[in-house]
Amino acid sequence: MRAFKIIFWTLYRIWFYILVAAPILVLFPFLVVSILKERWYPYFFKLAQIWAKCILMGMGFRCKVTFLQEPEPGKSYMFIANHTSMTDIMLMLATVRNPFVFVGKKELAKIPLFGFFYKRTSILVDRSNQKSRMAVYERAQRRLNMGLSICIFPEGGVPDESVLLDDFKDGAFRLAIEHQIPIVPITFFDNKERFSYTFFSGSPGKMRVKIHPFIETKGLPLEAKKELKDRARQIILTDLQAHH
Repeated sequence: MRAFKIIFWTLYRIWFYILVAAPILVLFPFLVVSILKERWYPYFFKLAQIWAKCILMGMGFRCKVTFLQEPEPGKSYMFIANHTSMTDIMLMLATVRNPFVFVGKKELAKIPLFGFFYKRTSILVDRSNQKSRMAVYERAQRRLNMGLSICIFPEGGVPDESVLLDDFKDGAFRLAIEHQIPIVPITFFDNKERFSYTFFSGSPGKMRVKIHPFIETKGLPLEAKKELKDRARQIILTDLQAHH
């Protein structure tokens, strides 16, 4: 039985990477055209959503989304969620309709094919470099001025398997206050179980998502970022503890 599981998990991982690459190859000409100009980003976002949904469906994941408040079309938001899996990016793209730009670690740009588009469309940050962290704010400002939203996984990376929810970094909350955009906390309940970073794990099944009521930032000073950070983390942590 153990040998069968190891074979299944190995093939399941290989199948995942095939699914990541195949839609990119099929859509490649359209993806390349969509990144030629910044103002064409919404078209790229639509293609990225198709890519994400192909992967989730191909892996046998069934998404169930609960909206406690729904983002309005044409408005900018700061989307945040807990980070437990490689599928978090796909699930965020499949769940959120408002075109958004990821702020993420530069290491992901090294992934073949995916990295080519990731580094040209996302805001990359080298967390060990102060200059790189500051440049994020300038690039975010430009994207928000275009009417786009921002998405950050505020834990700053995927925590150890034993950690339910890591401490949040300041970046997302500072950006949200500076640009006076609502923070949208999102809970991913099942991604760690469905497809964690542990190689021999994962299975098809349900992926539940809860989009919480927005946390407003209008009129708040920068000093409020810790309070917002703690409040947002507590919302997601309470959810995870209730379903753990």
